[in-house]
Amino acid sequence: MTPLTLTADATGKARARRVAWVPTLVLILGALYCVVPIAWVVIAATKDRSELFSTFSFAPGTGFFGNLSDLTSYRDGIYWQWMANSAFYAGLGAILSAAVSAAGGYALGRFAFRGREFIFKMILAGVLVPSIVLAVPQYLLLSKMGMADSYWSMLLPSILSPYGVYLVRIYAAASVPAELMEAARMDGASEWRIFSRIAVPMMMPGLITVFLFQFVAIWNNFLLPYVMLADDTKFPLTLGLYTLLAQGASQPALYTLVITGCLLAIVPLIALFLVIQRFWSLDLLSGSIKS
Repeated sequence: MTPLTLTADATGKARARRVAWVPTLVLILGALYCVVPIAWVVIAATKDRSELFSTFSFAPGTGFFGNLSDLTSYRDGIYWQWMANSAFYAGLGAILSAAVSAAGGYALGRFAFRGREFIFKMILAGVLVPSIVLAVPQYLLLSKMGMADSYWSMLLPSILSPYGVYLVRIYAAASVPAELMEAARMDGASEWRIFSRIAVPMMMPGLITVFLFQFVAIWNNFLLPYVMLADDTKFPLTLGLYTLLAQGASQPALYTLVITGCLLAIVPLIALFLVIQRFWSLDLLSGSIKS
């Protein structure tokens, strides 16, 4: 190899290294954009009322346990009632949504029937509709049924997730082989048994994903409870913390409670992710046949 070729190769490698820094820098900036607000909440939750506005933003304080005590004692511990409400709405709503998505997605992905493509296209259209458009019609409908300001007003709109049905439909078509279903039918298995004993275990990674997405969406939902609920004992965390923040304009001491409450609201989501991530599988057909 001539010196000229060596120089060209070195120049090309140097240019490639410079280009590789561009996506790395973008990823670092994106990570900072996501992590810095969380870091601020963690540090601000350690500051008492006097430290919150008088010290450097990222300087730790000494009032975390005092803030936690104040938050727990505020209105006889209503914060923990909001936490329990959020867990109830998100947990039960995500389970029901995953079950409905499993049935709907499996039927659309593994059965051929008249109108299937039309139904699927309608579901795709539902994915594109923002939830803010549906909030008022849902309130009017549930109000006519006498369900406004009730737990049902939070659960019923959360059961059907168009994106969940879409995701399970794609996952079922890829992960449940037609050969396995035909073999089960030849052995005398009913369609319900095929679905519950064969299809659901094979679709479990996709159902876990639907559950997680729906849990996070319901946990962070603000608009629906804001429209549906009037009794603050039924509020989820998002709406409860908003009421504290609104009162903070006249009572600045409540800011420390809001920040501490925000920090505690993140913990269940992190714990949930750490617990269920082991149920995900990289192989769509793991433990079954491959066609």
